[in-house]
Amino acid sequence: MIVFINDIPVRILEEGDEPDSGSFNHVIDSAKEPITQAKLLNHVWAKNVGDNELDLILNLLDAKVPSSLRSLYVSVRDYEGAKLLLRQRFKVVKAAGGLVRKKDKFLMIYRMKKWDLPKGKKERGEKFKQTATREVEEECNVTVKLGKKICTTWHTYTMNNRAIIKKTKWYVMDVVDDTRMRPAFTEDIEETRWMNRKEVYHALEHSYKSISYVFEQYYDKSEVRSAK
Repeated sequence: MIVFINDIPVRILEEGDEPDSGSFNHVIDSAKEPITQAKLLNHVWAKNVGDNELDLILNLLDAKVPSSLRSLYVSVRDYEGAKLLLRQRFKVVKAAGGLVRKKDKFLMIYRMKKWDLPKGKKERGEKFKQTATREVEEECNVTVKLGKKICTTWHTYTMNNRAIIKKTKWYVMDVVDDTRMRPAFTEDIEETRWMNRKEVYHALEHSYKSISYVFEQYYDKSEVRSAK
């Protein structure tokens, strides 16, 4: 499970699971040493983490103090308990969105001074696939054909002093009609743009880590299919 807290990717692993050796440069064994803000530098693996330590980590990451942490792996002693802690600590909001293709280009939107992908909250009675299609078509004024699921992301934010965790399911889509494409200004979208892979690479420098993750998962799955 990967959660983006203040745009920092936090991967929660089951006990016994370890990250690849090249993905971290510092280890914290919470069974032997306390977890502090000063130790959360660059890429960290925290292991033997219980509920109390996980709660502490969430507090540290949610602090207003600027963090030098770039990514965090957390091996928890109780995986189901860790998921329960997240649900208790945050209000869960469900959403869905799409990575829309047009030949070798992808549809990106510019919103809140960041490049993003179209997505939106799930309405009561909707299935995630229906939400994804509806939100993409409403936000960009295009018609799309839904494809396979890419991944699920979780990211946290605060609204009206309430801690929120948004669960978003992402799907690949192909454009059917973009002749009337325009941004939905009522949704704070300033621009919609088709980008090739190189343009996407540069746009992601001014985006969210969760959006980069969606593209990474898409590219990985595309390469696997191509290799078969």
